[in-house]
Amino acid sequence: MLFTTLKYAAFFAVAFLGSWALCLVPGRARSLDEGGGRVFNAWPRIIFLLVLSYGFYAAWDWRYLPLIFGSSTVDFFLARAVDREKRPGAKRALLLITVALNLGFLGFFKYWNFASDNVHALVALAHGGAPPAATAFRVLLPPVGISFFTFESMSYVVDVYRGELAPHRSYFRYLLFVSFFPHLVAGPIVRPRDLLPQLERRPSLTREDGSEALFLIAIGLVKKLVLSDQLAQNLVDRVFERPTSFSSVEVLCAVYGYAAQIYCDFSGYTDIAIGSALLLGVRFPKNFDSPYKSEDLADFWRRWHISLSSWLRDYLYIPLGGNRAGGWKTYRNLMLTMLLGGLWHGASWTFVFWGFLHGTGLVATRLWQRGRPRKSSADHPVYKAICVLATFHYVCLAWIFFRAKTFADAAQILRQLALGTTFHPNLPKLVLALLAIAIGSHYVPEATYQGARARFTALPAPAQGMILFLVAVVLHEAASTTAVPFVYFQF
Repeated sequence: MLFTTLKYAAFFAVAFLGSWALCLVPGRARSLDEGGGRVFNAWPRIIFLLVLSYGFYAAWDWRYLPLIFGSSTVDFFLARAVDREKRPGAKRALLLITVALNLGFLGFFKYWNFASDNVHALVALAHGGAPPAATAFRVLLPPVGISFFTFESMSYVVDVYRGELAPHRSYFRYLLFVSFFPHLVAGPIVRPRDLLPQLERRPSLTREDGSEALFLIAIGLVKKLVLSDQLAQNLVDRVFERPTSFSSVEVLCAVYGYAAQIYCDFSGYTDIAIGSALLLGVRFPKNFDSPYKSEDLADFWRRWHISLSSWLRDYLYIPLGGNRAGGWKTYRNLMLTMLLGGLWHGASWTFVFWGFLHGTGLVATRLWQRGRPRKSSADHPVYKAICVLATFHYVCLAWIFFRAKTFADAAQILRQLALGTTFHPNLPKLVLALLAIAIGSHYVPEATYQGARARFTALPAPAQGMILFLVAVVLHEAASTTAVPFVYFQF
């Protein structure tokens, strides 16, 4: 059920009306401190949203519904066992069971085919290059969103183990935390400490929150349908499928186009997810912050997919030692984190190499920061512009390997770029305009964006409705005849 379809709009209308109607269901106070009368009864709303969220997931593939239910249930009770256990060794063993189960599920469903193919290739190489035998068992389609809900559920047990979070008392609220449909299939990766307390409180929806949510949903739909999908269909997909049919300039624009496409696609999804949750009285953390205006790769990862980069930092980089040991161990930790981050995105060596490029870039960034010009020079606008330009192009270079299906495809893109040919009959003005808007929007001052949101929020409801109607008309004209899945659904 894609966020960009009328089917989702109807589904969300049911979720919105039903969840707020159930807030009116009264319950009895549990103590005299609560007044002894009727109070808000959260349970009908919690169960309603949980059933809807499982239905939302089942709409993708109902066969995997027991997986998300089972893994959530195991983590909920293991976290309680971890909290009760006082022996350090037994406590650590319970944590290892959690990690093994979660990574086992993730590894089997997402990486079985990849691992099996590589083992067969190594066996063939050891036997003189004979073709490997066909794999007896294949995972046909990994569960959608498994990388996201696995990380969320596993981080809950880790936080309880570290003593940073008390085990949650409510089983059904925990199930809803993992399966809550706005973030279920493609994030953002919401921490238990951010979402579980919100599920404990009585939800609220102010006029300002509602207006902000509608603004975010409209922006997200424009990013996805007008910018991302149009760039993909009219430029990026064509060039990456047959790069030899295009000039160097056209291939370069396609590389820029993919950088714009994946940003608009994923940040657009996040905007719709945040807006949807906000309309239900839940606020998600920010996940993107104009990443293409970063001055170095470390800054890029503070701005790109913030929920994943912070997760990798807190649950992988820091446990590996972070920068505490200094020197080469810090560089090792950076490289391992990014290699595993690349593998998280997909079961392919091209994703691992993408992680390697970012790991290498982060190591180079730390080395450069040790010997960069003194602060007065580093603050010069020309110096900053050069850093932004260099960082953007390095990120685009890495995106080639992220987008290409094989190393051979990536190499073909690079060869076409090296030719230096400049004819460009396949670059319509509309496509170039969309590309300029998608990239150029990064450099709009934050105050301008916040001002636009504040002005929309301050408008009376009829004026907001007129603006949203005009946006809907644009979306209708720009949308493809068939809904295009979000890029990150494959991860």
